[in-house]
Amino acid sequence: MQFCDECGSMMHTEGDTWVCRSCENEEPRDSQAEAAMAIQDGQRDDGAPAVADATQGATETMQEPCPADDCDSDRADYEMLPKPGGSYEVRLFTCVECGHKWRES
Repeated sequence: MQFCDECGSMMHTEGDTWVCRSCENEEPRDSQAEAAMAIQDGQRDDGAPAVADATQGATETMQEPCPADDCDSDRADYEMLPKPGGSYEVRLFTCVECGHKWRES
């Protein structure tokens, strides 16, 4: 894979030349450099790397009645999440007794 020195776009091969489809910059192909490029053949896929999530397990418990009809618990875990498309957060609740989930209305 080759990237354009002019605009940074990915270049494509046309014969013995690398061609940028964005700015039309052309560079000669180098067979030794291309031989050193890594390919996927023979590589193993270990899956996506593990990423630490700072919000994982960051719930707190508070007094909040469960809205489920068959539950009379008054305790729920909650977490704050940014609301999509907005600048404020929404509070998500999970009942500690029955596991029912709801959001603050």
